[in-house]
Amino acid sequence: MGEKDRSPVSAGDNKVAKSSSDEVDAFLAQVKATPSPVTGSDRGRLIFAMDATMSRQPTWDTACSIQAEMFHETAVIGGLDVQLVYFRGFNECQASRWASDPEALAGLMTQVMCRGGHTQIRRVLKHIKKEQAKGRVGAVVYVGDCMEENVDTLCQLAGEVGLLGVPMFMFQEGMDPVAEQAFREIARLTRGAFCRFDAASAQQLRDLLSAVAVYAAGGRAALEDYSSKRGGGAQLLLTQMR
Repeated sequence: MGEKDRSPVSAGDNKVAKSSSDEVDAFLAQVKATPSPVTGSDRGRLIFAMDATMSRQPTWDTACSIQAEMFHETAVIGGLDVQLVYFRGFNECQASRWASDPEALAGLMTQVMCRGGHTQIRRVLKHIKKEQAKGRVGAVVYVGDCMEENVDTLCQLAGEVGLLGVPMFMFQEGMDPVAEQAFREIARLTRGAFCRFDAASAQQLRDLLSAVAVYAAGGRAALEDYSSKRGGGAQLLLTQMR
């Protein structure tokens, strides 16, 4: 895994990279002000995909703790079902059932252990297409640190996911330039966003993951509404999603 990023959060351009912690704090307040939960067929669906290969082992426990907290935020947000997808080892790529219980999702995540193997982002992208055919997927979060596949193949699939209207929010751990290039392009093709994180940016990652949950539950209008009322962290996503 590449050298750890020294900055709290990096995004697609200089303007986003210079966003202050005050902006993130303001966005967290926006998340907490999310409207009441929706019910029935209006529930949003979010796929949370993660790389569980051995290169992530040194920071795995911290990352899982941060990611599990996002599921607890979805309980506050309401109206959101989450599916956990992960790959690891030799040709292993697993997907959980769709669930709205944050305790169950967090528990499942903490049971996943890293195993040596190559990335399988291609399988994640194909899985997204299949799930979208069954019912609308509002957004996808992907967390990983490297990319060991043919980038052109991934971009072709990402373009197809983008045409289906599913934005992907790509979170990179570390500084691997190959992964960064691929993740940024996947985010661009799906009209999502790219951010980098490390152990020092735990709070900001929580906030941004919660922001994606707001988007999945309420759509772009929800993020725009929060941004217009309070400004701040929502721009980290909205700026890149144009």
